[in-house]
Amino acid sequence: MSAQLIVGIHAVRAALKHGGQRIEQIWYDAARKDRRLRQLLDEARALGLRPEASDRAGLDRLSAGANHQGVIARGAVPTSLDENGLDDLLAGLTHAPLLLVLDGVTDPHNLGACLRSADGAGVDAVIAPRDRAGGLTPVACKVASGAAETVPFVQVTNLARTLRHLQQAHRVFVVGTSDAADSGLFEAALDGPLAIVMGAEGEGMRRLTRETCDQLVSLPMAGQVESLNVSVATGICLYEAVRQRGRGG
Repeated sequence: MSAQLIVGIHAVRAALKHGGQRIEQIWYDAARKDRRLRQLLDEARALGLRPEASDRAGLDRLSAGANHQGVIARGAVPTSLDENGLDDLLAGLTHAPLLLVLDGVTDPHNLGACLRSADGAGVDAVIAPRDRAGGLTPVACKVASGAAETVPFVQVTNLARTLRHLQQAHRVFVVGTSDAADSGLFEAALDGPLAIVMGAEGEGMRRLTRETCDQLVSLPMAGQVESLNVSVATGICLYEAVRQRGRGG
């Protein structure tokens, strides 16, 4: 695995908690008097790491101006699964899978926010194509606030083929989101083995992805805007599935 920068308190703490052995170094702003930062440094030292004191200007240069909150780490990129890894994951589940599929979501902020919502909703895996999609970049991992470490991220060569495999081999019902759909989200049955497909903002799902879906649904829009940000729409769709599946308590 290649190394990357992990930026911000939430992202670094998650990396320490879920994969501290992958952290190579930590730099922190010695002038910052922050309880959360002190706790993070204590956790790092307990794992045998030796955080290196720096200053805000040095961290600004290292992070290329990203909001580092006084701490940056260098460590291995969270591991992505492939098609075989997805099969193994699904075979080990004891409940009906809930999957999030992102088709053409390239913005790292949107990807990170989708991962965060996926973690909160108990999604079993997030699936994206290898091409024309965002990966687990430092920005995506920071926005995910630890979810990049906890939610399996699967990158596949052919998304439409993967969806057909999920339908045939795992009996997953594939629901795609589209502004042009005749059915509404809240009328769809989302309580069985399920994959929710979200398309890129503006373009939506690609044609082959759309044609592979078992059902297309839209979100009701009562105002003047035509659509929601993809990460906001993702959260709504996932939590409707959570509500129907009784996971919300």
